[in-house]
Amino acid sequence: MQTKNNNNDFLVQGSILAVASIIVRLIGLLYRIPMQRIIGDEGMGYYGYAFEVYNIALILSSYSLPLAVSKLVSARSINKEYKNSYRVFLSGMCLAIVVGLSASLILFFGADWFATTISNSPNSALPLKVLAPTIFIFSIMGVLRGFYQGKNTMIPTSISQVIEQIVNAAVSIIASYLLVINYSASEKVASYGAAGGTLGTFLGALSSLLFLLVVYMLYKPILKKQLRRDKTPHHESYQNIFKILIITILPIILSQTVYQISGIIDHTMFGHIMDGKKVSGFELEIIKNIIPNQLYTEDIRSSLMGIYGSKYRVLTNIPVAIASAIGAAIVPSIAASLMQENYKQIKEKVHAAIKFNMIIAIPSAVGMGVLASPILQLIFKDNYKLSANLLRVGAAAIIFFAFSTVTNAILQGINKLHIPVIHSIISLVVHIILLFILLKFTNLSTFALVICNVLFALLVSILNWISLASHLNYTQEIHKTFILPTVSSVFMGIITYLTYKVIHILTNINSISTLTALVVAVMVYFITLVVFKGLTEEEIMAVPKGNVIIKILRKIRLI
Repeated sequence: MQTKNNNNDFLVQGSILAVASIIVRLIGLLYRIPMQRIIGDEGMGYYGYAFEVYNIALILSSYSLPLAVSKLVSARSINKEYKNSYRVFLSGMCLAIVVGLSASLILFFGADWFATTISNSPNSALPLKVLAPTIFIFSIMGVLRGFYQGKNTMIPTSISQVIEQIVNAAVSIIASYLLVINYSASEKVASYGAAGGTLGTFLGALSSLLFLLVVYMLYKPILKKQLRRDKTPHHESYQNIFKILIITILPIILSQTVYQISGIIDHTMFGHIMDGKKVSGFELEIIKNIIPNQLYTEDIRSSLMGIYGSKYRVLTNIPVAIASAIGAAIVPSIAASLMQENYKQIKEKVHAAIKFNMIIAIPSAVGMGVLASPILQLIFKDNYKLSANLLRVGAAAIIFFAFSTVTNAILQGINKLHIPVIHSIISLVVHIILLFILLKFTNLSTFALVICNVLFALLVSILNWISLASHLNYTQEIHKTFILPTVSSVFMGIITYLTYKVIHILTNINSISTLTALVVAVMVYFITLVVFKGLTEEEIMAVPKGNVIIKILRKIRLI
């Protein structure tokens, strides 16, 4: 049996992917600042809706492929079945080409129907058409990433994600600016601006795919040596591999579709229910030309959805990227342990993954809530009380989405693929019922979206918690996983708030005050957590550069 540090190697690989994911999210956040100023909240609303539809199509066609391919490749590589693992790769690639191309064509030719009939937002059609070919690119790219992840390396995936986002950011800003200038006289100028943003996504994905293909060509000689060394007497048929791939993919697709479809449902219900209603008192501040009994028109609804989707959801999703990265790393790792029937090792990995995520997610939620307005002003120059209050109310979603994301991956890793689907469907039904009631019979408006967003993730988290206890006979340790991070985060939140206020009084500059407060927040939280013994030396050593961190902590006598 491996040592514990080796058992938690997925944390190292997951951390590499997590760092890349955070960089990607930050780049994504930064390029939205000039985009926001170029195309406005209305354009960001069309841009956001295009991505909601695109994400559903991406999930249905190819989102599940990296996870499925990595799991199947890892399970075969652990037994040195290199030919079988390569057959998984080839089968996945064939599936990706057929399904990805079909999805791209359906989305391109059906864009007008999706935008007009489904969401009552005709101006979203153009950015959706520009985005459609990206699905085909992502399908092929997903199989390559899954193959590398199955070989226990996240480095190609991490680098490709960063390349993708850099190109995406540059093209999105330039294309949006040029299209807005060229179509400034058009009534659909915001739609053209949004299309510039989706063009960036397409070219970013294409550049990422080219990098992954170069890596594959460089890896080909090693792959050929592995195939020659493979002495496995039995080679799986392609028919059997296709069958296993589809059986693995379908539950993941259903689970992720339910997750993503909640965004489409939010847009659709908001678009139809709020059409003709009077604007809520919460939202009057964002309307430039207020008239008596102002009604929700398409541009107002799109602006509000731009704030909800491109500010609230984007900001709360940044810390969740860590959970997604750990989830991507833990699936092939658990699959390998399952092949060896090492259930003790599986439980150790589950404990490490959940604790690692909560140590990041809980302070992120507290920090986002405490510095909601300063962060929005720093990034988007947004002084609206509405935006800040949405972020404060919905910050808890960070914790629940992080927990539900990583536990979904764990359940998929132990072959309980149907369980996340069932839990997501149950949560979605509750989400829809409550959202309809709140939009129809209250004046909560965008706050209703945030409340239901938090509730959805909370319900999935509770149901996943129960299932892990049942199927693994596993109970997560509470004190160091949840209580100490929460206590440390509350203390951090108080110090962070006071730091911001003091620096702001002294300088009257929001950027300096916010950045200083964020640096203080990280230091205070980590030191407090170590002092409270929320982290052991072994756990710190399990993350990249853990030995360096240990040396520093010893020098300053914290351990």
